[in-house]
Amino acid sequence: MATINTNFHKLAGSYLFAEIAKRTKQFAENNPSATVMRLGIGNTTEPLPSSIIKGLSLGVQKLASVATYSGYGDEQGDARLRLALADFYKNRGITVLEQEIFISDGAKPELPNIQQIFGSNNVIAVQDPVYPVYVDSNVIAGRTGVYTNGRYKKIVYMPCTQKNGFVPMPPKEHADLIYLCSPNNPTGAVATKKQLKAFVDFAIKHKSVLIFDAAYSEFISDKTLPRSIYEIPGAQKCAIEINSFSKMAGFTGVRLGWTVIPLELVIEKTEKGEVNKLWNRRQTTMFNGASNIVQEGGLAVLSKEGQRECKKIITYYMENAKIIKKALEKLGLTVFGGENAPYIWIKTPKNMSSWEFFDKLLNETHVVGTPGSGFGPGGEGYFRLSAFGHRENIEKAVQSIQKNLKI
Repeated sequence: MATINTNFHKLAGSYLFAEIAKRTKQFAENNPSATVMRLGIGNTTEPLPSSIIKGLSLGVQKLASVATYSGYGDEQGDARLRLALADFYKNRGITVLEQEIFISDGAKPELPNIQQIFGSNNVIAVQDPVYPVYVDSNVIAGRTGVYTNGRYKKIVYMPCTQKNGFVPMPPKEHADLIYLCSPNNPTGAVATKKQLKAFVDFAIKHKSVLIFDAAYSEFISDKTLPRSIYEIPGAQKCAIEINSFSKMAGFTGVRLGWTVIPLELVIEKTEKGEVNKLWNRRQTTMFNGASNIVQEGGLAVLSKEGQRECKKIITYYMENAKIIKKALEKLGLTVFGGENAPYIWIKTPKNMSSWEFFDKLLNETHVVGTPGSGFGPGGEGYFRLSAFGHRENIEKAVQSIQKNLKI
C-alpha cells in the first residue's frame, strides 16, 4: 500500500497566505459593497519596462525560425545570461565565476530544492521571524521534529527583535545550515557587513553553510550596506547565494532567478568544486532549465537600459513605502523597515495579537496586511504591510487607515 509523507502532518496550521486569502474572501462575501485594498502579499504590480518586453519578444521570435529555434538549453542556464550575471557581480567588486552560477525559475523553489544536496540530519537555523518557506520546506523534509508551543523542536531559532534591530547574532548552539535573508522579509531590516561577517566567521569555524536569500537586494539604497554575502571576505568558502528577478525586475509571474554555488565551498567529505558538481547533478536530474524566452528577458534586465528602467520602478515602490510609513507614524504607531526594503513592519498597538490587528485593520479600514505571527513566534505582536501596489491604491489604503483605524 502506498503511504504519504507524514511530515506534512507536522506543518503548523495552513500556509500563511492561504489563511489570509480565506479570511479576506469571507470578509468580501459578508461586505459586498466594501472595496478591499491589499497590502499583504509581496507581489509586484507595475508593468514590465519596454526594453524587457523587447527581450521577451525576441525570445518568442527566435522560436519561429529554424535558424534560431532552441529546445533544451544549457544545463546551468543560458551561457550568455550566466556571463551577464558574472559581470553584474563584477561591477560591484565581487568575483563570481560563470560556472558557479545556475539559472533557476525563481528563488522560492530553489530555497527548498537546495536542501536536497544536504543530509537529512543537518541542523537548521532560521531568523525569527522568518519567511515561511525556509521552515515549512524543512518540516516536509523531516529535519525539524514536532511543533510544540509555537516552535519546532529541532530548529535553532535566531531572535530578531526590536532590541537587536531585527538582525540576529549567530546561534550559540551548533547549526549546519543557516538561513539568512537580507533585506529581511518580513521585517525590512538589512544586515551590515559587520553583522554578516559574524555569520561568515561562525560558519567557517563550525563548518556550516549559509543559505543567503538576496531576493530584495536591489532595494538597498544605502551604499554602506551589503547587497551580496560575497561582499564579506571568506563567504565563498561557506555560503550559497540565492537571488531572483522577481522583485528587481517584476518577474513574479514570469519566473527567473539564479543560485551561486562557489567552487571554494566545501562541506563534510567533499573537496573544492564537489558541492558545485552535486548541485549540477541535482539540476540535470530534476530540472530542464528556465524558459528560453524568459532568459532572453533576463538578459534584457541586465542590460544598461534594463537596469535603468528597473531601478526606476524600484524607486516607485520605495516611494510607496515612504508614504505608508509616514502615515502610520503620524498615527502614533511604531514602525520599522521601509527604507532599504519594500516592507513596513508595524508593532501592533495596545498589545494586540497579530491576527487581532489583521481583523481590526480589515474590518475598520478594508486594508489587508500580513500578521507577524505567520512568520514565526518572534513575529507575534507585529504586522507587515507591503509597498508593492499602484500609487493610487496605496494612497487610498493609507487614507482609509488614517481616517478609519481606531487606535
